[in-house]
Amino acid sequence: MDLEASEEFTTVESAFIRQRNVLMLRGHFPALYTDYYLHLMQHGLRYPQTLDHTLKELLAMLTLHLVARPWAETIAWTVNLRAPRVNFFATGASLDEQVTGRLFTDDVREPARALFYQQITVPDREPRLSTIEIDGTDPLVWTEALYRQSEQRPGRAFRLPDENYVLLAAQPDFDPEWLESLDEGQVAEIDRQEEIKLLEKRRFKWHCGCTLERILPALGMWREKPDELFQGEDHIILQCPRCAAKFEVTRDMI
Repeated sequence: MDLEASEEFTTVESAFIRQRNVLMLRGHFPALYTDYYLHLMQHGLRYPQTLDHTLKELLAMLTLHLVARPWAETIAWTVNLRAPRVNFFATGASLDEQVTGRLFTDDVREPARALFYQQITVPDREPRLSTIEIDGTDPLVWTEALYRQSEQRPGRAFRLPDENYVLLAAQPDFDPEWLESLDEGQVAEIDRQEEIKLLEKRRFKWHCGCTLERILPALGMWREKPDELFQGEDHIILQCPRCAAKFEVTRDMI
């Protein structure tokens, strides 16, 4: 794999594997992960190592999935696990070429079973929500389950060295035996083994777009009862529900 490197963006290639009728999405994610860690440092956030790694891989899978889907969609993934009891959230849009996400570890309701929620939003249409039951804690396995149960076509996900990830999505008249037989080594050498047609490249970055000005209106209901909101404090801290960014709010801002 020889993907375009960028200090600011993660480049995702979309390519068609001829003779196999499979769409291949692949990306190299250090740039996006660097911005993710800068975001955590800026807001004083620290996630447990295992959960942090899972969130990063979920972001990678979502980014590849976005390129496999129509341009106009904004997609949000929420994963609710039983053990560990945690919610993972990731969202992104191809038109903006940006993704973001966070963990929820406090006051998480324990579900009867582990669930994966996908919400797809398109301008001027009602959002579409699908829910599937999942096993384990591997985002690549979750993504493959999403393709089988929600996309209704096979998909295979692979992690390669140096934070490279590949998603293969079946197209009409695909070769099922070939797709199912692939392993990481074969995917790493796929350019030498298969006839591949590059379709497009997209450049993604970590970005939420939240600001204090956009979050403050949510506190309008407290304008007439600030004492209940502040509980004797001179300020409170609000967190963005999409990226966990922290914002200090004082009484005079309400």
